[in-house]
Amino acid sequence: MEKTVVKYVKGLSENATGWEKRNHKKYGNLANICRQIDYDIKHGVSSEQVTSLLEKIRKDSSFSTLRKGSGSMERLAEIESQFSKPKIAMSHFS
Repeated sequence: MEKTVVKYVKGLSENATGWEKRNHKKYGNLANICRQIDYDIKHGVSSEQVTSLLEKIRKDSSFSTLRKGSGSMERLAEIESQFSKPKIAMSHFS
């Protein structure tokens, strides 16, 4: 999960190859990233781990170069907005 989030927040490099650009266009959007994180949550990652990773990326010194990239903080905020909202459970009334 960390690798997926970091790759999305980092974005595409300036000197990306054509193959990287095509894959980023096809798989690198917010919907695909959220789908991958949801898959990870269903298979053992807790929601607290997701929020702690996002907080770590925002504040930890080991991710300082990641935060300096253009648009990286906006992409991080997009992910945070998707996973900070409480999920509304559908209930059945009989």
